[in-house]
Amino acid sequence: MENEPASAPKTGVSAEPTAARAARYLPGFHVLAKPIGPICNLDCTYCFYLHKEKLFPKGERFRMSDETLENFIRQYIESQSVPEVNFAWQGGEPTLLGVPFFQKVVELQKKYAQPRQTISNALQTNGVLLDDEWGRFLKEHDVLVGLSIDGPRELHDKYRVDKGGRPTFDRVMAGLRILQKHGVRVNSLTCVNRLTGNHGGEVYRFLRDEAGLEHLQFIPIVEERTFEEQAPGVRSGDVGGQDPLRLVTPWTVEPRQFGRFLCNVFDEWVRHDVGRVFVQHFEVTLALTMGLPSPLCIFSKTCGKATAIEHDGTLYACDHFVYEPFRLGNVNREHLRDLLIGRPQIAFGTDKFAKLPRCCRQCEFLELCYGECPKNRILKTPDGEPGLNYLCAGLKIFFRHVTPVMGLMARELSAGRPAVNVMHALQASEQASAAGKPLRPRRPPAPPAPTIPAPAAAERSSRNAA
Repeated sequence: MENEPASAPKTGVSAEPTAARAARYLPGFHVLAKPIGPICNLDCTYCFYLHKEKLFPKGERFRMSDETLENFIRQYIESQSVPEVNFAWQGGEPTLLGVPFFQKVVELQKKYAQPRQTISNALQTNGVLLDDEWGRFLKEHDVLVGLSIDGPRELHDKYRVDKGGRPTFDRVMAGLRILQKHGVRVNSLTCVNRLTGNHGGEVYRFLRDEAGLEHLQFIPIVEERTFEEQAPGVRSGDVGGQDPLRLVTPWTVEPRQFGRFLCNVFDEWVRHDVGRVFVQHFEVTLALTMGLPSPLCIFSKTCGKATAIEHDGTLYACDHFVYEPFRLGNVNREHLRDLLIGRPQIAFGTDKFAKLPRCCRQCEFLELCYGECPKNRILKTPDGEPGLNYLCAGLKIFFRHVTPVMGLMARELSAGRPAVNVMHALQASEQASAAGKPLRPRRPPAPPAPTIPAPAAAERSSRNAA
């Protein structure tokens, strides 16, 4: 992705009537709201957003004004043509705004909701400020919470510290218990870095057993050393994949390490937890194996439908591309709908596939990956072509490991049988093998899969990423 406004794709989009463009590109779009901008009460080492203060004038008041909040909520609802409109709130740390701010959010949503239209909310938080007042509010309004937690104490506290460098594990766990006490729906958002990347099984078991969580998202930390100054991938890399680590920060997960992490989690999940624990990477891979659309933008053929709005009303192409060249406009001066279907944003989305290197187009896993997220395309291919994904080697390890089992799960589901059958067959086969009995194939050993959510629902959940 070049560090310049995207050029129009070769689709004739500039000549396409506005109504036709809206019908073609608006369905399924999503805006991640950052009403407090980059302001946070923690100082996580790997955070890609804290430095965004530099985008704004010194002394900026990082709080979305009532006018901007109302303009955003009204325009967001007006731009949607679906029966359920989901808002996602992130930061920075949005709970710093307090419960009254989000009470105002709910009031405005009720004011502008269309007949027979449902409004829902998701909130990403580090959990440190959660108390009973928050618990009651989140439960009352059925807010889905994405909680950032990186695993057991010694893994979590390595990088997730407060402004004084103090550990945060105990405070995060206290926040989690508040949410569970009040019956709030919770997804875990776990960053996989160079430390946690070696502990896939341990992290998974902690989240399942000690934290008591059932919906898990694993986010690979990939940051170029220059991420504070330039948008990701702007140079398209200066190495051919053989030495990627010198381009990234010391806490960035290694490519193959991330692949092994996912494989370790998968091996635990497929033997014990199909149907009761839901891991986003596995759900998406199963959906794609069945020929369904990707519920997650990074594994879709195109992207551009997951934008980000800052506290001042400025809309950006993506929350990983909050850099000046990817600024689309401001909802206080232009309607959100017009920004979403403008040439720059459509080109940003179609470039995801249009700029794939030749080796990616010829890859056996193309339709499971589509080059993953453009922000991670910072390498050159062995042939010198720019745009190879930093995580490519690890993703291949993961796809190669799970594809046989995913195929069996897809076959079960397509036949109208529960995917959990695969887990049971795998358990029976392994038990028979351990007992020295001849294996009689009943059904192919394969992991069952969680219920595949509707694409919009999964996309909403996925955008709650740290």
